Amino acid sequence: MRSKGGTLAVLVGAVCGSGPAMADNPLHHNGVSRIYDPYVQAMEKELELRTLYQWDDNPVENRVIQQRIGYGFSVNDRVFAEAYAIGTRFPDKPLNIEAYELEAKIQLTEQGEYSTDWGVLVEYEREISESIAELALTLLGSRQWGNWVGTVNVGLEYEFGSDITDEIDRFLNAQWRYRYKEALEPGVEFYADEFTRGIGPVLAGTVRGQGKRKWIWEAGLIAPLNDTTPDTTFRFLLEYEF
Repeated sequence: MRSKGGTLAVLVGAVCGSGPAMADNPLHHNGVSRIYDPYVQAMEKELELRTLYQWDDNPVENRVIQQRIGYGFSVNDRVFAEAYAIGTRFPDKPLNIEAYELEAKIQLTEQGEYSTDWGVLVEYEREISESIAELALTLLGSRQWGNWVGTVNVGLEYEFGSDITDEIDRFLNAQWRYRYKEALEPGVEFYADEFTRGIGPVLAGTVRGQGKRKWIWEAGLIAPLNDTTPDTTFRFLLEYEF
């Protein structure tokens, strides 16, 4: 799989070429998550906490906190598997575990083998109380220019079940980050899917402990580029790798 210089730009244009659909409530259609790199480290395990806080015009009714807790491990030096429990909390209501997700990341090329490093991500998500499921296949690409790193996630998502109309959607998540130092890397992120068009700053970093132990954190603030994206989205990720 030999990459070309403009491959990442072509992927961005392919997904963003279609106009967004309208949603009844933008908070029910969450297109902001995280940007996946294509790399797998052998003999690695991790615990992950992801928090997403979204709010729209009405601060009482349209304020949502989504959290996912995951455990993952390297199957070998090419495959990483992870399982998540996903919960949502609305104002004045307790956190409700509403779905689970299984995912597998596969590293396709060696780091530095080509101008762009490649991987794929396979995800399966299932609602607990409704017959709704999602299956997604994402191509992961990452390329470095000096201290700058560009990463693109572009894919297809198939939604199916007796409580939803079956459909296929496409999406794109992209990040441009500057490697200032390991503990602090500023950047910008872009998200686009059927309902979402959002962009905003992100800060990330890695704090190393003894041996293979390390903490990875990310915090981003995403602003809308269309009417169906929440007015403000704050995302936070914390990983403990060991």
